[in-house]
Parts: sequence; C-alpha cells; structure tokens
Amino acid sequence: MHTDYSTADVSALNRTQYRPGQREGHYESFYQRGNHPTEPRAFWIRYTIFSPADMPDAAIGELWAVYFDGVTGEHVVAKEEYPIAECAFDREAFGARIADRVLEPGALRGEAVGTNGRIGWDLTYKGEEPPLLLLPPKMYTGGFPKAKSLVGVPLAVYDGTLTVDGRTVDIDGWTGSQNHNWGSRHTDYYAFGQVAGFDDAPDSFLEIVTGRTRIAGPVMTPMVTFLVLRHQDREYSLVAPRRALTAKADFGYFYWNFAGGDDTVSIRGRFDARPEHFVGLNYYNPPGGIKHCLNTKIAACEVEIVNKVTGRTDRLRTANRALMEILTDDRDHGIAIRA
Repeated sequence: MHTDYSTADVSALNRTQYRPGQREGHYESFYQRGNHPTEPRAFWIRYTIFSPADMPDAAIGELWAVYFDGVTGEHVVAKEEYPIAECAFDREAFGARIADRVLEPGALRGEAVGTNGRIGWDLTYKGEEPPLLLLPPKMYTGGFPKAKSLVGVPLAVYDGTLTVDGRTVDIDGWTGSQNHNWGSRHTDYYAFGQVAGFDDAPDSFLEIVTGRTRIAGPVMTPMVTFLVLRHQDREYSLVAPRRALTAKADFGYFYWNFAGGDDTVSIRGRFDARPEHFVGLNYYNPPGGIKHCLNTKIAACEVEIVNKVTGRTDRLRTANRALMEILTDDRDHGIAIRA
C-alpha cells in the first residue's frame, strides 16, 4: 500500500514526544484497543502522560483500562495515577512503563484498579499493515494543530487474557489497533472514530476526526474533518487542509454523520451508538480544566464509497466494532463519569 512518508519517520513519531521537565503543558497516550470477532465486546488500555502547563513537577502517569460488554450491558472502568518519577516513557524506542505495568513492541502486561472496577491484562499483538497518519505529514512537526495522532499498527490482532473483576476473558484473535496521540492541549470539541475491520470487509480500516479548536480567546477554527480509509488495497487519504475544510459533518452525543471526497472518490457515512454503550471519562487539559470524553468501542458504523471514475459504489458496515468518542465541555450529556 502506497504511503507518502517513510517508515523511519513514523517510527520516530510513534515514540514518546514528551521531554521530562518541559514547561509547556503536554498530554500523550499510547493506547491499544481490540474487538471480539463477532460479539459486542471490546477492551481499551491506555498508558498516558499528563503534564500541566508551567508545572512540570506535577506531571503524572495515568493508567486507564475499560472493558466494554454490550452483551450484559455492564462496562468495567479502572484508572490509576502515579507520579511521573514512577514511570518511564521511552524517547528512543517504542515503549512505556507506569509503575510495573509495561507496554513494549508486540506486548502489554499490567493491571489497573479503580473505584469502578479492576482490570488486568496479559496480551500480545501483531500486525503487518503500514502505519497510518491522520494529518498531513508536515503538520506533525509544526505548532498547529496542538493535538496530533497516528495509528502505529492498524488491524493489530490481539491474543492473551484479560481479568475483569476476577473473571478471565480469553482474547483470541481480537482485532484492533495500536495508537499514539499527543499535544499541548486537547482539541476543544471533537468526534473521533475508528473501525478496524468491517463486518463484511475485515481488511478495511477507517480513521476519522471532526473537530474545532480555539485559536485565541473565544475565536474558534471552522469545523474540519480529516479522514483516511483503507479499502481493497487502496488508501483514500482526505487530509489536505482544503479537503478537511470542505468536508461535511455533524454530530451529537450519540451519532455522527460525515461526507468528504476529492476528484476521484466520494465517501460518506455514519457512526451511532446507544447511550448505554458509552462510558464517561474525565480528560485533564494541559492549559487547565477538564474535558468530558464520551467513549465507546462498540458503536455501529456504515460507509459508502463512490468511485467517481468507474461509478462503482461499495458499502461497508459494522454492527458493533466501531470506536467512537465525543469530547466536550458540556455537562448535560447524561453519561455517568466513571473515571
């Protein structure tokens, strides 16, 4: 699959960007997520740095774990926080450690305990797909946007076990991804989505974000949508600024419609999930304040791809394998904050 960036470049981006002691505020997460092959069950495990602006001594490591169970309707959430001195985030190679919980190439081991539950993990993962960038490559080294992300291993396949409130969950060929995001502040308002394999197209992968962010004071950017879809050995990368600005999207707490394209393709689709599929999380913002993240990994998604050259139309769908997150300052969404 053709990409316009080198493996070496992405390898460097998939390492820790945080500089110990830096005064500029910073958040950075390495997260893994996987979905059961057929059932609405999923896990999400995140190793995070949070360093508030102008307070480097207050930096911490956050360990997050969520197990989504759409069969029983009972989702388990765990989070721990540690002083940054008890953590190690590698700037020279891919890897992270929070206390004795380890993330390394192809494996992660650990446990998180919170007021809402206990989750342990002993997992391996592998994947052959090239990394995916959701922004134009030059934006990863510039000052704008303040938030950046990439998928280090799309279509990662996970094996091993989870221990969820004392119950063993066998992870046997669950598909997901290894991901990395970082920045000096969170995007102020966004919808973020990912599908690692559709029900009828297991080798297709979608990564998309719609959002707007504050430039100065009350001034906000227009709404933009960055979208990358890999399907049938092609990568449709709709990330150029002009494409991002002209894409159409609207979203609420539990739905998201989007449409974009270029001279060769038109892509439109929808994410949706019921309120009971979400958990609410507090995301600390480096400049100050707390964002609410409405988070699910068992949403539905459908996508229509129209090839403008051949006229062919493909339709992709997953009933419950989509990642969907809404980040907001609103407090009237009705989703309980679990961590």
